[in-house]
Amino acid sequence: MRGGLASGEHAAETTAQPAEETSTPPLISPPESKTPPTTTHKRHENLAEPKRKDKGKGSEPVDPSALSKALAQFEQAGKVRERTPNGSPNRKRQRIYGDRFIPNRSGQDLQASYSLLFEDGSPATPSRSAKRTPQNELHFQKTEEANKTYSNLLRQEMFESTVPQAITHSPTDETTRQSSGRSRTPPARTTATLPAPSVTPSTPHKNLFSYSPRHSYSGQPTPSRTPQSRHAPNLNARSEIYSLSPIKYSSQTMLLTPRKTARAVSKVPYKVLDAPDLADDFYLNLVDWGSQNTLGVGLGSCVYMWNSNSGRVTKLCELPDDTVTSVNWIQRGSHIAIGTNRGFVQIWDAATQRRLRTMTGHTGRVGALAWNDHILTSGSRDRIIYHRDVRQPEQWLRKLVGHKQEVCGLKWNSEDGQLASGGNDNKLMVWEKLNAEPTFKWSEHQAAVKAIAWSPHQRGLLASGGGTADRTIKFWNTLVSSHGPSLDTGSQVCNLAWSRNSNELVSTHGYSQNQIIVWKYPSMEEVVSLTGHTYRVLYLAMSPDGQTIVTGAGDETLRFWNAFKKKERSGVFASMDKWGVIR
Repeated sequence: MRGGLASGEHAAETTAQPAEETSTPPLISPPESKTPPTTTHKRHENLAEPKRKDKGKGSEPVDPSALSKALAQFEQAGKVRERTPNGSPNRKRQRIYGDRFIPNRSGQDLQASYSLLFEDGSPATPSRSAKRTPQNELHFQKTEEANKTYSNLLRQEMFESTVPQAITHSPTDETTRQSSGRSRTPPARTTATLPAPSVTPSTPHKNLFSYSPRHSYSGQPTPSRTPQSRHAPNLNARSEIYSLSPIKYSSQTMLLTPRKTARAVSKVPYKVLDAPDLADDFYLNLVDWGSQNTLGVGLGSCVYMWNSNSGRVTKLCELPDDTVTSVNWIQRGSHIAIGTNRGFVQIWDAATQRRLRTMTGHTGRVGALAWNDHILTSGSRDRIIYHRDVRQPEQWLRKLVGHKQEVCGLKWNSEDGQLASGGNDNKLMVWEKLNAEPTFKWSEHQAAVKAIAWSPHQRGLLASGGGTADRTIKFWNTLVSSHGPSLDTGSQVCNLAWSRNSNELVSTHGYSQNQIIVWKYPSMEEVVSLTGHTYRVLYLAMSPDGQTIVTGAGDETLRFWNAFKKKERSGVFASMDKWGVIR
């Protein structure tokens, strides 16, 4: 770098030599001058030249103090800049206001009406730090509804297929034009969007302010075709060019259309119970709610009963050297069946807390149980399904062989006498009554089928859910052996249950969102999504009145949710409820 800089200075001195002999000494600009400062290499040349007297004889030494003074004057002169007549623009970024303020025709602010702006992100995903309470749950639902309304409004404004035209012709006007023999202008294309200034209606040629009463004083009726209607276009009062609102008429109609109010569902459980040792095992069924409003839960080697009316917890039994793998109440709610890890099936009297019977037959754990009156069906890890008649001394009545891996789901349809079974072999089977061969065998699921539910509203309608590799809810019609719609939920489906009061379905999920979702059938529109469990929601049971569901997970908690409304009865049935209980 030094060599390059030295060679440049020498070349500058050599080229400046002939100008020295003729020459005028250069002047330094005073501080008040507006001339821009010279470059660095020219500054050194000009400062050195006044001190040189004879180039041929060599240069004289420069006075350091004079040089410093000259440099100071030059730097001061370089700092003085020309002032601009106007002030410098402000570099602070100006605030940019959003376009969410959309006034409607009545002058209301939709932003204020629907609460579309929030401090912490989208209203559909409120801050996790904020604690949800039952009091503000309705506010969250209104917020989500407002967000959906705003999204629908934007979709209507941006992607509507038809655009209102400024000029439209009524059928009567078209008929009049054709009968008069006048040529008519072809209609404009509905796909073209015209800017507002270019679609201003044309001015009539004459009779601009003509007045024609409907009936003249002489009794002669006024002709139906006035001069204005002959020459002026038939203007549509609903056209965009006459609208006082920035949104389309179709969007205004959508906003003004009365909508059914969303059903308020609390997203906070009204009760949470600790359930220590509640197993985090997908293939077990450890929670069931009996018809006498008693909840049975298997925790480790013990079975506990929780009375919903009194809130009392009772320990039913404790199994020595064994663990509980499934529980299921009989329809009357008086007895409970317990499956164990060693392959036993026990029947207990809940009132007296006494074991009535122990049945054998399985060589693996019994993970699924289902009652159909006096028939108790059990499914095991040994891939076998047994029908047991609890009135007879035999251990089992019928043996069903069909699944290739563990049986993890069993549900009876008592009305039609059909049994649905699901296994870890991704198979769903339907068995008629006590037949040894399955009537239907479906293999559309791509993972284990544990979630099974029969619809109480439609005969022969069966819903099933697949595991982590499947994540779908499928519907089947067992009357005609047809496959219904399929819905990808995005998470492992652990349980399914139909509402007794409405045509809705609730599902619990595992990997990876651990949520509880209420669906409206058959549209499968999501009514509400409930979260709170930190582990897979592996267990689900419904109260006898059909209003409450209880969910259990590996986080060792039982959570109670008000998911459904009570069934409203009208007419004679409503008056019968007031009569009380018949003796």
